[in-house]
Amino acid sequence: MKGLFKSKPRTPVEMVQHLHELLLFVLGNTETREKKRAEKIAELDKLILDIRTVLFGDGQMEPNAESCAQLTKEFFQNDTFRLLINCLPSLDSGARQNATHVIANLQRQKVNSKVIASEYLGNNLDIMDTLLPGYEDDDIAWTYGSILRECIRHQNVARYVLESDHMKKFFVYLQNPNFDIASDVQATFKELLTRHKSTVAEFLSANYDWFFREYNTKLLQSESYITRRHAVKLLGDMLLDRSNSAVMVRYVTSLEHMRIMMNLLRDSNKTIKLDTFHVFKLFVANQNKPAEIISVLVTNRSKLLRFFSEFNIDKEDEQFEADKCQIIREIATLQQPTDRPCQDLDSL
Repeated sequence: MKGLFKSKPRTPVEMVQHLHELLLFVLGNTETREKKRAEKIAELDKLILDIRTVLFGDGQMEPNAESCAQLTKEFFQNDTFRLLINCLPSLDSGARQNATHVIANLQRQKVNSKVIASEYLGNNLDIMDTLLPGYEDDDIAWTYGSILRECIRHQNVARYVLESDHMKKFFVYLQNPNFDIASDVQATFKELLTRHKSTVAEFLSANYDWFFREYNTKLLQSESYITRRHAVKLLGDMLLDRSNSAVMVRYVTSLEHMRIMMNLLRDSNKTIKLDTFHVFKLFVANQNKPAEIISVLVTNRSKLLRFFSEFNIDKEDEQFEADKCQIIREIATLQQPTDRPCQDLDSL
C-alpha cells in the first residue's frame, strides 16, 4: 500500500524546518552508524537543492514570490541561516555550491518589501567571526569568501568588519601563495574598501597610520607583482573617490608615500606603471606641496621629465595625454625651496 500514495510536498516553511533538523543532526555528529549518517547527508543534499529551486526556479518556471518570502522569513526567524553556514565544511562540493547560492539569494530576498537579512546580520554579527577566519583554511576559503562579499553588501556588516581586528589579518591573507585564494581575498578586500563610501571614509580617517603602514609594506612593496598590481589599482580607486578627499590630501603630503610611487613607476609591468601614474599625478597636482616634496621633485626634475616624455600607453587616451602634459608642465616650473638641500632619490 505504501507505493500507492505519494507524500505531500513540503511547504517552504516545512522545508526550512526539516533543513534545520538535518543541519543539527550533521553538526551534532552523534550518529555512529555510517549507513544512517550517509542517508541523512544525502537527504540534506537533496533538500538544499530543492530549496535552491524554490529561490531560483527550475529553468522552466520562475520562482514564486510568496514562496520565496515564506522560506526567507523562516530561515532568519529560527537561525537556520547560521546553521547552514556552520555546516558548510561538512558538505560535499556540489551541496556546498548549492548552499552558497541559497545563502547569497536569501540576503537579497524581500519580505513585505524589506530586506530582512540586513537586520538579522546586524543582530548576529558574530557570524563574520566564523566566515573571516575561513581564509586560513584553503578547503573552505572560496566558499566563505563568496558569502563574505554578499554579507558586506550590508553596510552594518561592512562597518563591523572594518572596525574589527579581522581587518588587520587581511594583510596576511593577501599573501596566500595560492593564487586563486589570494585573488578571492583581494576581491573581498576591495569590496570592503569601496562599496560603502561614508563608512570607508570614516575607517580610513580613524585608522590612517596603521592601515597605510601595512598597505605600503605588505602590499605596495610586495615581492609579488600581482599583489603590487592589485594594491596600486585599489589605492588609486580609494584616493580618487570624492568621499576620501580628506584622506587623499593627507596621503599626498607624505614624502615616503611619494617615494614608493616613484619606485613603482620603474616597475616592469605596464599596468602597474599606469595605475601608479594615476596616483603619482596627485602628488604633483597638489597645490600645497610640502617643501620636502618640492625639493625631491626639483632635484629629480631632469629624470622625471625624461621619463614622462617617453612614457606612453598602448592605446590612444586623451585624458592620459592631458594628465601627462600637466605633470610635465608642473614639474618643469617648480622652484627649489631656499632652505632645502637637494634630495636625489635615484628613483628613475
